[in-house]
Amino acid sequence: MRTAPQIIRRGVEDYQASFDAMRAYTDSRTADTPDQLWIVEHPPVFTLGLGADVAHVLNPHAIPVIQTDRGGEVTYHGPGQVVIYLLMDLRRNHPGARLFAREFVQKIEQAVIDTLAAYNLAGQRKQGAPGIYVSTGPWQGAKIAALGLKIRSNGCTYHGVSLNVAMDLAPFSWINPCGYEGLATVDMQTLDIAAPLSDVQSLLADKLVEHFA
Repeated sequence: MRTAPQIIRRGVEDYQASFDAMRAYTDSRTADTPDQLWIVEHPPVFTLGLGADVAHVLNPHAIPVIQTDRGGEVTYHGPGQVVIYLLMDLRRNHPGARLFAREFVQKIEQAVIDTLAAYNLAGQRKQGAPGIYVSTGPWQGAKIAALGLKIRSNGCTYHGVSLNVAMDLAPFSWINPCGYEGLATVDMQTLDIAAPLSDVQSLLADKLVEHFA
């Protein structure tokens, strides 16, 4: 029987502190270590994936730029954004962890789509561009959620997903988000949804648990 991941609320935390803690937790895992979802909110920060081209950081405006070990390109985290890190052992329930990696990503994306749907917002995947995009209306095609993961050879994961709720969106224009020049980025507030950040944090965490339990 599968055990649902634990939900850990870490509050507002500097990105580097979260990054260090994720790696330490994963380094020390055993077969009995519980899977966890960490809910955090970060002060402004740009993060680079392993294959990121630093040229996609057009002008950081004094916001820190941190190299990480996740997949993907450059993204922005800041106040008013839900960030959930998934510290999970894929082999616990799926011995073929490599085969399960794609399904793992799809489950995360579906949890975001389900969360948006609860607020009557339509989100969709885009082929070859991880994350979730607005699928209808004047902001169709704009990115509202980003995804970046690290899956170690032993099947243990960290990093995770971010969903834009009520942010200062200007820093997204100071980068090529996820390596795409001119990619529009939006938040729920701009789509006329006034939702407390804590409510969206809880809902997305519950949807993730629902998909992984």
